[in-house]
Amino acid sequence: MDFVIPVWFEIGSFVVLSLILLADLLLVVKRPHVPSPKESGLWVAFYVTLALIFAGLMATVVGPDAGGEFVAGWLTEYSLSIDNLFVFVIIMAQFAVPKKMQQEVLMVGIILALLLRGAFILVGAALIENLSWIFYIFGIFLLITAAQQAFSGREDDEERESKLIGFLRRRIAITDEFHGMKMRTVVDGRKIWTPLLIVFIAIGTTDLIFAIDSIPAIFGITQSPFIVFTANIFALMGLRQLYFLLGHLVDKLVYLKFGIAFILAFIGVKLTLHALHENEVFFINGGEPVPVPEIGTITSLIVIVIAMAVAVIASLVKMRHDGISLRDAGPATEEDEPVVVEATAEGEKPRAEGRDAARTAAGRPEGGAGPVD
Repeated sequence: MDFVIPVWFEIGSFVVLSLILLADLLLVVKRPHVPSPKESGLWVAFYVTLALIFAGLMATVVGPDAGGEFVAGWLTEYSLSIDNLFVFVIIMAQFAVPKKMQQEVLMVGIILALLLRGAFILVGAALIENLSWIFYIFGIFLLITAAQQAFSGREDDEERESKLIGFLRRRIAITDEFHGMKMRTVVDGRKIWTPLLIVFIAIGTTDLIFAIDSIPAIFGITQSPFIVFTANIFALMGLRQLYFLLGHLVDKLVYLKFGIAFILAFIGVKLTLHALHENEVFFINGGEPVPVPEIGTITSLIVIVIAMAVAVIASLVKMRHDGISLRDAGPATEEDEPVVVEATAEGEKPRAEGRDAARTAAGRPEGGAGPVD
């Protein structure tokens, strides 16, 4: 890293990004609804444009190298977030989260992801600053992750989620229905958890796993903690809208996982070469740097864009070959069956209309409020 980012630029960026996130949160809370594909597309375009404007400001204020590193880091995190998106789809489906609640649930998930990634970035920056050999660990870890990504199926993700959800259901007494955004409610005179608690636990666990994967990947692009964090913020800010725009399509893009695996493997090799170039490990070349070529930011950017483009285009070609159109793969237009909660003398009680959808969400027979045996 041969550039210095002015303190005023860092502070100003965090203030503006915090205000945007706050405005987005208030919009979700005040106007919960199911966004149309057009609305979702416009929001995604807005956040992508915002990221490109920020990259331009970075290039102008700090230098072209900083701008290039931000774009490469942002694209890397954006591509990895698509896998995060797929697991969100699984969680929402398994719990039959009402569509009108999904925006709020996703917003909570994104805030959790930002907090977890912020903590990992601080730890990663400290390790890089004090332990140069950590690049070897990061590189090997990404190569292993790439292999797992390429050779594990979507079914493995679903199985892991099912095991976690089953474990939680057996140990937590929950209601049959969602009660809006409440995690605790009163049923038959006693306080009890709602399925929303387990949804948040599942999403938080997912965020933790993806933070462990994504942070080493972006440190392979840049060692600037500021660029790492802002790239994560911009990648996550548009994730909620991307869920409503492409969530139904993610599992149809069958070659996408290979594109992501290739990117992870490429960055793993890049990190390993960098570690060799900066080598201080005594049993490698006597503790002296190894004269190996390093992969530049522009090369990384080109490889990331080509890998994702090839994966998406190949997936779309396969869909066409299999006779699946984008319209056929589109989201269902029917609204979820509403879960109606009414107030009684004993507290809130759901009416019968929402029982079927809620039993699907909680995975429980009607009438049971305790844990599954």
